[in-house]
Amino acid sequence: MAANYVKLSGYIPGAIGRIAEIHATYYHKHWGFDLFFESKVAIELSEFLRRLNETQDGFWVASIGEKIVGAIAIDGINHNSVGAHLRWFIVAPENQGQGIGERLIGEAVAFCRKKKFNRVYLWTFAGLDPARRLYEKFGFKLCEQREGNQWGRTVTEQKFELNLR
Repeated sequence: MAANYVKLSGYIPGAIGRIAEIHATYYHKHWGFDLFFESKVAIELSEFLRRLNETQDGFWVASIGEKIVGAIAIDGINHNSVGAHLRWFIVAPENQGQGIGERLIGEAVAFCRKKKFNRVYLWTFAGLDPARRLYEKFGFKLCEQREGNQWGRTVTEQKFELNLR
């Protein structure tokens, strides 16, 4: 189904479970991530949504019909110091290549510009090349790279930033 049939919205029931599921199945299949990663996504996303403050935070899900096929969030709790944190960006594998990811990132960056944030950053890891191309298309620059295991497995972690000044 083409991306023009995709609806973007905020929280909808089932979002936490579905977003955790998409992350867990994709990253297990392609990167060997396990329960640690799935529970980290579910716990941190749940905590974020419970404290969501619309003056500084944004959350969008992409759905086709009733099925959630992607998501992204802007955690703005530290926007004045380290910057707004882009998190939980994912598009279901069967829906990749349809422009959904571009729409999600576009919404998130537009939100940050509207809120007049100075900087947006995200953490990812080397090897996620399609996502990296999207980040770079929107102006994000690789600013830090190191070995780390915040995902429960050692990878080459990468920090990307977008300065909005």
